Amino acid sequence: MLFNKRKTYRKLSDKDLISIYKDKPATNIIGEFYTRYGHLVMGVAMKYMQNKFDAEDLTMVVFEKLPQKIETNDIKTFKSWLYMVTKNECLMLLRKKGNRSTEITQEIESVEQLEEKKAKEIQIELLEDAIEILKAEQKECIKLFYLECKSYQEISVLLKRDIKKVKSAIQNGKRNLRINLEGRNEFKSIT
Repeated sequence: MLFNKRKTYRKLSDKDLISIYKDKPATNIIGEFYTRYGHLVMGVAMKYMQNKFDAEDLTMVVFEKLPQKIETNDIKTFKSWLYMVTKNECLMLLRKKGNRSTEITQEIESVEQLEEKKAKEIQIELLEDAIEILKAEQKECIKLFYLECKSYQEISVLLKRDIKKVKSAIQNGKRNLRINLEGRNEFKSIT
């Protein structure tokens, strides 16, 4: 008899199953919904929980609560309604655990990365402005050493200057950059 009901349930639409369940609750109908949509609930749970064991537990919670929710809700499209029920259960569990949802966390991280990138761009602009204020010799040596990654020896050859003068120009240039940026109270954010 159970097998025949199972065969009958398989042929019915979600709407028909809900209607039958509201008239006379039967665990077989919940079982049919599990067969049809268990993978959907598990997939949504995995997306939010990021953990197989929590997702499996949450899937069972959703199907345990399903009988009461079917009776108390007016369901138009079962699949999308079940998706939302699952999503809400995930978010409630994450709040209980004190976590934020993965989507919110990712959004916050991307905003923070964007702000960090903008801050670095501003720092680079400030540094470029400060380099332009340096004496010509210091400016040349600083640019070659830090921006073009040249060695003292390579700079000495390129500029036809004694290596000691190159080292001195770089050291004095760094000191003058620090003084210039500290004067604008922006050095702390750069170092």
